[in-house]
Amino acid sequence: MKKILEIVSSARGAASNSTQLSSAIIEKLKTQYPGSTVTQRDLVKKKYPHLEESHLTAFFAPPQNESEAYKTAIQHSDEAIAELEAADIIVIGVPIYNFNIPSALKAWIDHIVRAGRTFSYGAGRPEGLLKNKKVYLAIASGGVFSEGPMKAMDYAEPYLKWILGFIGVHDVTTFRVEGVSLPELRETALQKGLESVVV
Repeated sequence: MKKILEIVSSARGAASNSTQLSSAIIEKLKTQYPGSTVTQRDLVKKKYPHLEESHLTAFFAPPQNESEAYKTAIQHSDEAIAELEAADIIVIGVPIYNFNIPSALKAWIDHIVRAGRTFSYGAGRPEGLLKNKKVYLAIASGGVFSEGPMKAMDYAEPYLKWILGFIGVHDVTTFRVEGVSLPELRETALQKGLESVVV
C-alpha cells in the first residue's frame, strides 16, 4: 500500500493529455500496490501564488519571529511540503507550454524548494532532505522532444529532474504523450503514450 500524490498542472481539465497520462500511471500503481490512497493537488484550481517579498522574508525568518503575517505567507509552502513528505510516490502531470513547464507548476516548485525544509546547506554543500520518494513525470507535448531535432529544446524534463534531485528525489521516471500537434502522429500519440506506461 502506497500514499500517492498526484500533481495536476494542465489548464485543459479532463481533455488534458498529461492528466490522462497521469491517471494511467496511477491506475497501474494501484494495481501493483492494492489499497493505495491518492491525494490530488490541482494547481490550476488551487493556485500557488508567485513568490513575493513576504514569502521570501518568511522563508528565511527564524521560527521565534513567527507572526500572523509570517504564518499567512508560509501557509502555502507548509501545506505543499507536508503533502510531499506524506507521499511515497508523486505523479506530476506536465503539459509543455511554450517549450517549458506551466507557470502554475513553477509556482508550486518555488514553494516546495525551501531551505531548512527540503534542502540544507548544513554540511557546507546543498543536501536534499526529501528521502525515499519515487516520482513519475507525465509529460505531454505537441511536438516530439524525447528524440530527433527538437530534443535540444527539451527544457522541461532536465529542469524537473535537476530540481527534484536538489531536494533529494533522484528516483524519477518519465512517460510521454508527444506529437499531438503533428498531423502524422496526432491520431496515435495519446494511445501510444498510455500504452508505454510500465511501473
